[in-house]
Amino acid sequence: MPYPGLPADSHVHSQWSWDALAGSMEATCERAVRLGLPALAFTEHADFTPWVLGPGERLPDAWLPLVREGVLTPPELDLDGYRACLARCRERFPRLTILSGVELSEPHHHAGRSSRLLRSGRFERVLASVHSLPVGGGFTEVSALYGERPASAVVRDYLAETLRLIEGFDDFEVLAHLDYPARSWPGQAFAAAAFEEEFREVLRALARAGKALEVNTRVPLGPGVLRWWREEGGRAVTFASDAHEPERLAHGFGVAAAMAESAGFRPGAHAWDFWLA
Repeated sequence: MPYPGLPADSHVHSQWSWDALAGSMEATCERAVRLGLPALAFTEHADFTPWVLGPGERLPDAWLPLVREGVLTPPELDLDGYRACLARCRERFPRLTILSGVELSEPHHHAGRSSRLLRSGRFERVLASVHSLPVGGGFTEVSALYGERPASAVVRDYLAETLRLIEGFDDFEVLAHLDYPARSWPGQAFAAAAFEEEFREVLRALARAGKALEVNTRVPLGPGVLRWWREEGGRAVTFASDAHEPERLAHGFGVAAAMAESAGFRPGAHAWDFWLA
């Protein structure tokens, strides 16, 4: 049955994201219609950072051609193919609002390439995120670092790098998955409260920059972080399944929307608008 009143899913991946092995833009749109979702944004990956693989790190077979001498180099976004597919889906699903978008990974380290892509893409929704951290002369994906550093240090390093992103690159609208390290947190459940000071520092900078915070339901963002966001001056949120396959579209959005409402955020004039405090 449809899910009435759900917000737009502002962070969705399809086959045009290199790591979405089960992604399908058309099938995702079909599911959006079945769910009654009013709008979504296909924010495909633009990952310019090569990753040094961690010891014993296992990858899907489809990614192995991207690895050379222990370094995974993501392919460039096929902008022409993406645009053509987007146009076909907009024609086939005229009642569904389909936004173009991109997720820039560590754009503060790749400002020139990121800016050129944004000029070419003319995207309607621009996310920025951190997926990897500096290690020696390269970068390693966050989850691989838990075997190399104390878990608390990985989280603090991640938040410090996110702060550098906000202060070093302005050409984005939404900060994606601030709680990314929680996805691979070892042991017991991740407790954001243990890092409240560091979270608040990032949130203050994000509010000063006039950006929106993403409520990512891949690992549910705790209500405490949304409360800190309001207290530090945050005015806008978006909702994100971060789906890499159609079945994950809008996952957990009912709970996420209720949590945002309880924190004082309300829908905008259009389904695709940010929710504002």
